[in-house]
Amino acid sequence: MSTSLLLLRAAIFAALSLTTLSAQAYIERETGLARDLSSDLPLYREEHLLRRTGDVPGERLVIYRCTNGTAFARKTVRYAGARVAPQFELIDARSGYRESATCSNTGLLISVTDSANRTSQGAVASNQALVADAGFDEWVRAQWQALTSGKKLEMQFLVPSRLRTYGFAVSSAEARTPNERAFRLRLGGLLGLFAPSIDVAYDAQTRRLLRFEGLSNIRDDSGDAPLKVRIDFPMPPQEVDEAAWQSAASEPLRACSVSA
Repeated sequence: MSTSLLLLRAAIFAALSLTTLSAQAYIERETGLARDLSSDLPLYREEHLLRRTGDVPGERLVIYRCTNGTAFARKTVRYAGARVAPQFELIDARSGYRESATCSNTGLLISVTDSANRTSQGAVASNQALVADAGFDEWVRAQWQALTSGKKLEMQFLVPSRLRTYGFAVSSAEARTPNERAFRLRLGGLLGLFAPSIDVAYDAQTRRLLRFEGLSNIRDDSGDAPLKVRIDFPMPPQEVDEAAWQSAASEPLRACSVSA
């Protein structure tokens, strides 16, 4: 075999090795602090663990903790090819509130169990505009160029407690610093005149979520009303091992208070 052919094979092998390494699965963790939107008092922390293969999200695990560190709620998100409308399940030990969305052949099957242990179920049809839960982050990154260029985009965002989607308009908003890109979500139609908006801010370079302001998916201690919060994610994610994931997945949930 000629020297040139050997060099070519070595180069191909090296390129393939680099591709394999870049697509390896890993776990990253980051933490956010939720504060009451009116009083600015700390309410709870969110600990996010995300499995990735390269840039593709596979599964997200979120532990919600009271300010004393007690884990009171857990959410699992499984993307499984549906990056903007993934499956998810949220369990809150304080009130027994649960909500979930499961993929079907036609869309998402929704189930909600309230604090009185009453379960309601429904379904929403799958379409190109459907966005659910943590899939919003993936939607923003996919629409980044359009949003940052000033376009207003529409989507159907799932509200599990209502067993339906609502039409939202998403547009750029004024950023607090030059290193941020901010966006505002507002309900479409007449509802947008009365309902509060949701504001989010991302790092302009990495497109990492930095801040969320609006209605949380966490409710008050009685499980009745969603909390109005600002959640800050000041530090970039850090890679962790499988033991960290298993510890968070098996940690017992206990009731504690997150009231301001």
